[in-house]
Formats: sequence, structure tokens, C-alpha cells
Amino acid sequence: MASRTLVPPVPSTSVTSAPPKRGGVTFRSVFMSLFLAAMFGYCIPIVDFKMSNTFMGSMHMPAGAIAVLLALLLIVNPLLRLLSTRLTFTRSETLTVYISCLFSTLVPGRGAENFFVPNILSSFYYATRENKWLDFLTPYLKPWMVPSMHSGKFDPTVAGGWYEGTGGRIPWGAWTTPLIAWTALIFAIHIMHACLGVMLRKQWAEREALAFPLLRLPLELSEESKDGKVAFFKNPLVWVGFGLAVFVEMANGLNLYFPDVPKVPLFLPMGQYLTEAPWNQMGNVQVQIFPAIVGISFLLTSEVGFSLWFLHLFSKTQYVAAYMLGYPAASLESPFWLRGWAKGFVGYQQVGAILAYVGLLVWTGREHWKHIARRAVGLAKATDDERSEALPYPVAFWGFFGALTFILGWTIASGVRWEIALLLWAFYLAVSLALTRLVAEAGLLFVQTGWMPLGPLAFLVGAGPGQLIDAATAAPAAMISSSIMLDQRGFTLPSFLQGFKLAHDQNIAPRPLLALIFSCVIVSFAIGLFSIIQMGYNVGGLQMASWWATAASSQPAVHAVGFARGLNTSMAANWFFVGVGAIVTIGMMNARARFAWFPLHPLGLIMCVPFAMHAMWLSIFIGWASKCLITRFGGSESYRKVTPFFLGLALGDIVMVIFWILVDGQQGRTGHALLPF
Repeated sequence: MASRTLVPPVPSTSVTSAPPKRGGVTFRSVFMSLFLAAMFGYCIPIVDFKMSNTFMGSMHMPAGAIAVLLALLLIVNPLLRLLSTRLTFTRSETLTVYISCLFSTLVPGRGAENFFVPNILSSFYYATRENKWLDFLTPYLKPWMVPSMHSGKFDPTVAGGWYEGTGGRIPWGAWTTPLIAWTALIFAIHIMHACLGVMLRKQWAEREALAFPLLRLPLELSEESKDGKVAFFKNPLVWVGFGLAVFVEMANGLNLYFPDVPKVPLFLPMGQYLTEAPWNQMGNVQVQIFPAIVGISFLLTSEVGFSLWFLHLFSKTQYVAAYMLGYPAASLESPFWLRGWAKGFVGYQQVGAILAYVGLLVWTGREHWKHIARRAVGLAKATDDERSEALPYPVAFWGFFGALTFILGWTIASGVRWEIALLLWAFYLAVSLALTRLVAEAGLLFVQTGWMPLGPLAFLVGAGPGQLIDAATAAPAAMISSSIMLDQRGFTLPSFLQGFKLAHDQNIAPRPLLALIFSCVIVSFAIGLFSIIQMGYNVGGLQMASWWATAASSQPAVHAVGFARGLNTSMAANWFFVGVGAIVTIGMMNARARFAWFPLHPLGLIMCVPFAMHAMWLSIFIGWASKCLITRFGGSESYRKVTPFFLGLALGDIVMVIFWILVDGQQGRTGHALLPF
């Protein structure tokens, strides 16, 4: 299942002789990383949740991390070089800081576990006699889970104070126990991700030789020429791409402040053109161009790039086909767990694709997993390669299962039936593996499914009175799922894998690096959490990002009530479409193994539903088409020569993100997003 690449974007520097001396984790790189973790922990919640501008984190090549890398290379190192060349940050040190920033920009930003603060409040704030949310939540939620029930009874002032503001007065007595409980769960998840990342690295980075496209830009930036300057900037094509992105984003940003400045249109509202049947059945078709995504997409293998945009549009054409067969979109089941991103039969195909693809990934790496299991029980000896991992395989193996056991125990203690707890977290792990594969092989800046695993699980095993998911299980399960799994764009498994890949290839000491990563996670999480709670009681959650603070945070109640009342669905039909997705995925993988020309990759089917692909498909198409045309008429040599242009395009877009975040912050402007929001 190795990736078919034209030119491996991130070559491995591992050797079979005596291992080179590993460094990178020095006093100053640690100090710099922890300082940045504190800064990002405080600033990113303000940018993401209060200003609602382009995210500095919430992606797997975060703008904040690239900005730090540029600052070290273009400002700090030249100043240090004036004193002595020995004082400059080495490449391994700059990459160590970059790896730490993958986490310190991701953890306090929007996505994954950072939904838990508004999610454990919103359902209580918006509860009314009409929606009866309290009737479905308060009897079944443990007081240690939600601050609004800290005394065992419902206290409306806790949620009301956060949403409406109290002038800064925080009821810490109500928050202490829930914060301790949720922090324990969240750090168990981080430990599970870290251990899984250790076990995945060798299989995916070496045996399957995945491309890791998102590492190409930081590697190019950190490479110095003999004169100590950044070699990347000596290529004129870099400046052409950089200048193009800067021109476009500068013009569009100035247009917001000065409407007389001409705007370069990057968004086309397609709704005005798709007004008649059958094309109006396709629903929302977004046509947007993001220069950074165009640049990164140029690095993808042709079949991955093609599959991402083609299978997204193909999922839309299924609605046209259904209409032609007498099933207009309005008549098709639209389960609430999909939140309007797709109709049920397409969503279940995505579920089947994820389960089948992850099963195939596990099967492909079976020899590797067998070796790790044998190491864990003492039946195999450590190899030389294992010494370069962030953890010994036995520690990673038992650490993974120890963390998972704690997570399951926490979930069961919250009131979820053990069968559902096991299925829920197994599904979560399957989704996490599939999405991490998308980052490692397809280079998507952010990944998500568009739903949380509890949704399809309920529609497949049954929910309602007398079902596996009854009211007593639905409330805590919905609270956990909505708070941790609703929007996976901020989960840390891809960052662990990318960090371990960089550390291995660039001779960065992996075990001190892992300690530094967790130190940065602790600092950025603690400060970010305090910042989020403080902002709410200061200015009021109603003044913050509406999707995060109000719309998404109502999902615990929506799902708990929907499941507790029972579902009007055909589980047999749901399983049928899950089977369709699984069979198509297995067929694609079989065809890829047999026919070199086969153009489709299952990753496209996995990403056909969520907002991420709605926003990025056209940019991916442009990157894919550019690569195909250049390699078709110019060959692989032309592809290598023109790649710096596309990397410059991505870099220019990211630089403008940082520029406009600073300008907008100074001017107080909100809602200015340059990347998918």
C-alpha cells in the first residue's frame, strides 16, 4: 500500500551504520518552545474564538508554527550571526521549536477537545421548557462532568455567567471538579495518541514510504546554504509564487478596509447557477481558491489529488442520479448527525469506507504490529531502529492500552454502557487513523469527518427506549462525543506522527523531544483553558465565535434528546450503504494493487462529506491539474524545477495570514479569514 510518488518529497536521512549524534533539544530550544507555548496558549483563543479571524493553529501546518520558523531563520539567526556564527540556532534546533509549535498552536485553538468548555455549558444555557433539554440531561449526567450541576442540582448562574459575562468573576468552585475530570480524560487521549504515533512511524514513514507533504515546506525553509543564509529563498521561482500570493491577499485585505481597492475574487457563489433540476439537487457547491492549498496540493501523488476532488463531486452527483430515479434530495433521509453536510446514504458510505480502509491499513502492517506485540510480552528483542523511537515499543504498547483503559473507565463511570463505550472509542480510533493517514499521505491542512462517531453508531445499533443507546447512555455519551470528537481538526495524532518523522530523519533526540512536546501541551492547554474561561466571564460567550460557542455546543442536547426519544430510521438500509462504502473501498485498494494505471484512492471517499473538502476541492483540483500538465508536457525534471513556485505560493499565503492577523488585531476587525474557516 506504499504511496506512488513522482519524487519523494521528504527523503529519509536514516542510515544503517552507527547512529549519528542526536541533538536539537537544547536549553535554548526548550526555553523558546515553552515561551511560545505560553504565548500561543494566551493569544490563539483570542484570535480563534473572540476575533474569529484566520486560525493560527487548528491545522497540521499551522500558520503560527511557520511564522515562528521564519522569525528564527530570518530575524533571530541573522542577529545572532552578527555576534558569532556559533550562537545561531542549528537546523535541528529550529525544527525542534517547529515541532513543539505544531502542538502549542493546535492544542489551545479550535477543534477536538477545545469544544468541551462551551459544550458542557451550552445545553444548560439554552434549555427551555419547550425543548425540555434539562429533562434529558440532568437525571443522567454526573455532577463531576458539568459545572452547572456542581452541587448535584442545576445551577443556571454558571452557564449564564459564561455566556452573558460577569465582568470577570469566575465561579471556580463550580469549575474545579469538572476541569480536573476533563483534563484527566484529555491528557489520557494525548498519551494514547503519542503511543500510537510511536508505533505508526516506522510502518508509515519507512515501510510504506508515505510522502508527508506538509513537512516539505518547513524542511526547505530550514535548509541553509554554505553562507549561512536560507537556501530556499535563492530560487527566483519561490519569489514569483510568494509574490503572487502576497499580491492577491494584500489586495483582498485592503479591499476590506478601503473598498476602492480592487478585489481579486477567490470565491464564486454557485447557488445562483444551480437553481434548476437536476443540478439543484447537488446542494451547496463551494467554489473557493486558497493559494496555500493549491501549493501543497501540487506535491500530492496524482491519484490522491485526483481522488480528493473527483470523489467529492461524485458524491454530489449521486443526488442527481437519485433525482433521476425518482428520489429528489428533499425526500432522502438526512440524519441529524450529518448536520446537513450530506444525505444519509452518502454519509453511511463514508462510514463504511473509513472502517474498511482502516481494516486494510491494519492488515497491511500486520508484521509490524506482530513484532510490537511480541516486544510487549518479551518474546522479541529490540532492534537498532527501535532505539531511535520516542518510546521503546513495550512502553508505547502498554502506554496505549493503559491510556485506552483509563478512557474507557472514565466513559463508563460517566454513565455510558460498557458496550457503547467500547464501540465509541474503537470508532474514534478508526476515524483518527483514517484522518491521520490523510495528513501523512494527502497533505490536507486540516481534516475532519463532518460528524462525531456516536451519530452513525446510534443509527446502526439502535437508540431509544429499550435500545443499546437509551436515555441514560445517550446523555453522557453525547456530552463526551460532542466535547472531544465533534470537530477533529485539532486532534494531535497527526502532529505526533509528523514530529516523530522529522525527529527521526533530522537526527533530533526523540525521547527528550517527547518530554518537550508534553511540556508544551501542558503549558498551552493550561493557559488556553484559563483564557477561554476568562474570556467568557469577561466579555460573554455570546460575543465569541458563534459556531464554536453556540451552534456546535448545542450538539450534546440535540443528540441526547434525539437518541433518547428513538430514531425513525431503517438500520438495515443504513448497514447496506455502510457495506457499499466498504466494498467500494476494498475494490479500490485491490485495483490499485493490481493495476498501476488505476486513478482512484479511497482517501477521496473518506473525505467526500465534510466541510474541509467542500472548501478545498477546487484548490486541490488546481494543484492536481498543474502537476499533471507539467509532468505530461515537461516531465519529472520540469516538475522538480517548478516545485519551488508552488512552495512559494503556499508560504506567501501563510505569511499574509500572519500579517492580517496582526493588522486586524490592532484594528479590531473580526471575521477576516484567508484559509478555510
